Amino acid sequence: MQVRRATIDDARSLTDLHLDVWDEAYAGLLPRQVLDARRADPEARFERWRRNLAERTTWVLDDPARPGRLLGFSTGGERRDDDATLPERELWACYVRAEIYDTGAGHALLVAAIGDEPAYLWVLDGNKRAIRFYEKHGFALDGATKAAFERRELRMVRR
Repeated sequence: MQVRRATIDDARSLTDLHLDVWDEAYAGLLPRQVLDARRADPEARFERWRRNLAERTTWVLDDPARPGRLLGFSTGGERRDDDATLPERELWACYVRAEIYDTGAGHALLVAAIGDEPAYLWVLDGNKRAIRFYEKHGFALDGATKAAFERRELRMVRR
């Protein structure tokens, strides 16, 4: 699978992908109104992606069967939490379409975003598939939680 660095031209495809992968990953985990609200203003989401792509590195996976369609994305960077005991790197996002679960695409995107360095991330409580995926990549729940999207997120750390 060929992972590449996203460009500003990917903003529209990333907007569509981000909405779709949330629906796939979080159906049954988040209230439907939370997922529906994310689709209420697609142009604002598109503009947010344009700004994000100008400010930080995002990695994408193209769909070879459908030019212009993306299958996954990841992004990571410096730690955003104030806890100095955490690794300096944070995985901010790593998503793939359900149609390519268990193909190695998530692994390739994770490696592109943070390599094999110590890092941490936040995962939605109840997202067993994601927790298992991150555990396979050396992350472990550390007991920290925070409120997010009418649920809570769990912190996972790889030292």
